[in-house]
Amino acid sequence: MKLVISCEHGGNEIPKQYENAFKNNQAVLDTHKGFDLGALDLFHYLKPLSEYSKSSKISRLLIELNRSLHNKDLFSKFTQPLSQSEKQVIIKNQYFPYRNEIESQISKLIFNGTTVLHISIHSFTPILNGIERDCDIGILYDSKKQIEKNLAKQLKSKINSINPVYNVRFNYPYLGKADGFTTYLRTKFKENYIGIEIEINQSFSKEKRMDTDVKKTVFSAVKELITPKS
Repeated sequence: MKLVISCEHGGNEIPKQYENAFKNNQAVLDTHKGFDLGALDLFHYLKPLSEYSKSSKISRLLIELNRSLHNKDLFSKFTQPLSQSEKQVIIKNQYFPYRNEIESQISKLIFNGTTVLHISIHSFTPILNGIERDCDIGILYDSKKQIEKNLAKQLKSKINSINPVYNVRFNYPYLGKADGFTTYLRTKFKENYIGIEIEINQSFSKEKRMDTDVKKTVFSAVKELITPKS
């Protein structure tokens, strides 16, 4: 089993030609609405374990790389007013290059007879719409896929054995079957693809850095998960 790691919301960068769409709105780009705080830091920490990895530093408010083209949230309130031709340019230059490269690499690994574990790294705001989210680490997967269910259980067990203090929950704060990159890839690869999303509570992040203990715990758990037993 080979590990592929991705991070769709690693940064809050806006290409220069679209800066006017965000004029006087730098503050929102610096919040969880603009990117997943700490996710890129965790992504880089896990990279040594991966066969292939790719991240994006473009803000989700320009285009949402973790949504399908038909999703109403593909473009934010800042880019929704852009013309269709402008949106198509963003899709061509940002959306497809990122997603297609990852899909292509996974396809090559599977073609060579390898089972791919794809872990997509995310983080979530501790409080949303005034409601506190009771979770430290979320593991998202498709409950209808037994192999994903088994891997998710193993990952949770390993995290808890390494550090029992973390509240680890399945399919929280989002459902693993909701519209997302891993959901799309499951439709492309019916066999030998395992898509797991790891969601870390942003209370463990400071600016763009993730808590060291969280990084070490997730690293050790994933390493145990993918290391063949002797």
